[in-house]
Amino acid sequence: MSEDLIPIVNDRLIAGWREHLPECLNPNDEAEVQLDGHDPNLLRIHIVTEGRSGYTFDFTVRYLDDREIEVGFVDVDQEGRTADERTDKIQALIEDYVRHLHECAQILQRVTHA
Repeated sequence: MSEDLIPIVNDRLIAGWREHLPECLNPNDEAEVQLDGHDPNLLRIHIVTEGRSGYTFDFTVRYLDDREIEVGFVDVDQEGRTADERTDKIQALIEDYVRHLHECAQILQRVTHA
């Protein structure tokens, strides 16, 4: 990516993520979307899962261009403690959330590709 590109992430896009990400997640999941303090094309996503599992997931979403994102898994906690991300259950949840993040990015292409 060229250093000359105008950052894609802006207040309108962040507001779009905050509005539409809950639509892509399970009904009782909660999500927090923040701009990374160092990279203008990177969002930080914090997801609290529904139910009693007590899982929280952290992801990064990097805009590679106005249509393509790269999702990075950061970590998972259960009830405030680091959880083993290698279990089948957590791997399935990570895959599910990555899919939801891509769905949200698809919805927001009307903002990034304007």
